[in-house]
Amino acid sequence: MTLGKHVVMNPQAAGAILVGLAYLIGSIPFGYLTARLVRGIDIREHGSRNIGATNVGRVLGAKWGSLVLVLDLLKGVIPVAVLPQLFLPADTQGLLHWRVAAGLSTVIGHMYPCWLALRGGKGVATALGVVLCLAPLASAITAVVFALSFALWRIVSLSSILAVTTFAVAQCVLLRPHPLAEAHWSLGLFSLAAPALIIFRHRANIGRLLRGEEPRYESARGSRPE
Repeated sequence: MTLGKHVVMNPQAAGAILVGLAYLIGSIPFGYLTARLVRGIDIREHGSRNIGATNVGRVLGAKWGSLVLVLDLLKGVIPVAVLPQLFLPADTQGLLHWRVAAGLSTVIGHMYPCWLALRGGKGVATALGVVLCLAPLASAITAVVFALSFALWRIVSLSSILAVTTFAVAQCVLLRPHPLAEAHWSLGLFSLAAPALIIFRHRANIGRLLRGEEPRYESARGSRPE
């Protein structure tokens, strides 16, 4: 192994390290840490009991929720856009597949963090960071759908479900006529698997939506959480 522009090693070993580091980065619980540092509370015991940016915003305020949103988004960007440049040469065979694997790994890390007994967030912000790097056009379409839905109903879970469903459809259309062709099969699978995982993580929200019980988003206004 030598040091140069990036670490030189067996591509399979480098890819495995990349995927492992991606999981660890995804597992960093920024929502949990922010609540501990700002208010000395366990965010998992307040609001919706989720460590994601939405619950942080509800409990601590929009400023802290926005900070967690940005940090969670960066968790998706770094393993896909930065780490591959350190571990894998640009001409590595199957580079796209390794980047996709790293992206999926960091989303799973956010959902099931090793530091919090696999009790993590819904994965929306982290997945957004990933797809901004892997599929920018489909991401832009997805962002428009989320923004319109949130403007109409102010229900984050509904907007997230509509957005990830839109991403799956849009990216498969953009990869037509063969979304699972050899050159980009991993991206095609990711475009189906990641939205499916995110929707699965929203299963409790879906139940509340069907019962008409899902709350609209309102951020805290500086009061301490009960």
